[in-house]
Amino acid sequence: MFRAIFQQYEWAAVKQSIYDKTAADVERALSRSHRDLEDFKALISPAAAPYLETMAQISHQLTIKRFGRIMQLYIPLYLSNECQNICTYCGFSYDNKIRRRTLSAGELLTEVGAIRQMGYDHVLLVSGEANQTVGTDYFVKALQVVRPHFAHIAMEVQPLDQEDYELLIGEGLHTVLVYQETYHQEDYKLHHPKGKKSNFGYRLDTPDRLGQAGIYKMGLGVLIGLEDWRTDSFFTALHLQYLEKTYWRTKYSISFPRLRPHAGGLTPKVEMTDRELIQLICAYRLLDEEVELSLSTRESPVFRDHAIRLGITSISAGSRTNPGGYAVDPESLEQFEIHDDRSPALIAEMIRRQGYQPVWKDWQ
Repeated sequence: MFRAIFQQYEWAAVKQSIYDKTAADVERALSRSHRDLEDFKALISPAAAPYLETMAQISHQLTIKRFGRIMQLYIPLYLSNECQNICTYCGFSYDNKIRRRTLSAGELLTEVGAIRQMGYDHVLLVSGEANQTVGTDYFVKALQVVRPHFAHIAMEVQPLDQEDYELLIGEGLHTVLVYQETYHQEDYKLHHPKGKKSNFGYRLDTPDRLGQAGIYKMGLGVLIGLEDWRTDSFFTALHLQYLEKTYWRTKYSISFPRLRPHAGGLTPKVEMTDRELIQLICAYRLLDEEVELSLSTRESPVFRDHAIRLGITSISAGSRTNPGGYAVDPESLEQFEIHDDRSPALIAEMIRRQGYQPVWKDWQ
């Protein structure tokens, strides 16, 4: 289990080792054809900032070599905003006084129809964490509704037990995204004071349960802004390398969600600049040529237009972060505000202008 490896590291010591990296460490990492976690530390360190152009060129070359000029498009479909957790950064948090709703089978089918009209064949099902109303039984029924209409189905919901994942895989689930939010255990408790999500260890063990269940692909990441992004990213990379070695049949992706405005309005503890996000994207690509890198509509149109050439392999477009947001109930509360509100057609046109081919479903 990854937990045993995680417990061998101390947050403050890892953070210090990253900030102690020098220009010589960065140059050594850039000169190597295969890079390890010490090289990754150098590439995400402040010392790497002057080398961003070189990092971007290598990242672009590695991505083209492995993935070609393909950009995968996906879209989230929010099933419910009901949630039993208190999370300081989320509009769905239990203590926010909002109108709650969970899509019925008929409403879900209406949303599916709207998404299919946009051209999508890859959907990401998302919900708050409310086990009584939006638990495994609900997800089984949702998959049965959605499965005939999409070639690839992903989910971003509460962590489940291994047998639940095995059941959902049997119903057509291909991918699960599970973000640790932050690997800083003490700060994790501050941001998750109530609900099942407050169990740091259970969430940390979720990718192991997914791997043991035989999931096709899993996505990792942290919520950038809760803690020092460099240190959190090191632990994400550590987790990724463990999973790739242990569950080698599974594919992996990394996402880069930066804290966005929401009901409740948590101010980020750490601000990450656009240049720093590009640095992080490139550092992941230089560490791992195989991992998929995903960028959501949290980011601005200008940023996304530039970032897709530097290592990103999938982006969302036309996203709504509220249940029923595409057709059933467009005015229900969003989980967070999106930044890039261009239509999927406009995003696809932008991708083509840059010499890439938009793909509307996951890899086969």
